[in-house]
Amino acid sequence: THEFDGQTLFKDVNLTFTQGNCYGIIGANGAGKSTLLKFISGLREPTKGEISLDKNARMSVLEQDHFKFDEFYVMETVIMGNPRLYEIMKQKDELYAKPDFSEEDGELAAQLEGEFAELDGWEAETEVLQLLNGLGVDKEYHYMQMKNLKGRDKVKVLLAKALFGKPSIILLDEPTNYLDIEARSWLEQFLKEFKGGFLLVSHDRYFLDVTINDVYELFNGSLNRY
Repeated sequence: THEFDGQTLFKDVNLTFTQGNCYGIIGANGAGKSTLLKFISGLREPTKGEISLDKNARMSVLEQDHFKFDEFYVMETVIMGNPRLYEIMKQKDELYAKPDFSEEDGELAAQLEGEFAELDGWEAETEVLQLLNGLGVDKEYHYMQMKNLKGRDKVKVLLAKALFGKPSIILLDEPTNYLDIEARSWLEQFLKEFKGGFLLVSHDRYFLDVTINDVYELFNGSLNRY
């Protein structure tokens, strides 16, 4: 349940999203679709109730703040989609840059290298390039800082970030905004082949039809499943 400005946005909404399924969430503007995704992702807390996630699952979210990563490079931003992998890469760089590399540093480096390999770290750059190319981000932008990109390309990079690293669950709020026909077609195919589950908020009926297998309508504070 969530109340805002004296109004009840959700009341006793109780549901389970099961991994591997693809859900669409529809409803009128202002019904609370984006707010619901913020609750599920942990960005906001409901007035009452709780959201639980399988402890082994990794959730990825399409960022809505287009300026949040302005000081980072494009490739780096996409890899941040897997926070643990990004953290390991930074730790490795810091370790190997130390002038007085100790035995303890060597042991830590070996542990990090093992986890790096388990997370497909050696394939990370290849995957990033595949995502950026698929979404139509020109090669000239791949090694630029985010602040030097136009808004349309920033959105594509943030979408690549959400798709990176084989997450268990992806939350997508209007992911087709600013995408051209080729990028939309690529995203459709990506989601059709995706092995995890995702929640998709969209007003695009065609895109919903070809990507989801379950739909919830948010109406008068309730979610109705179709």
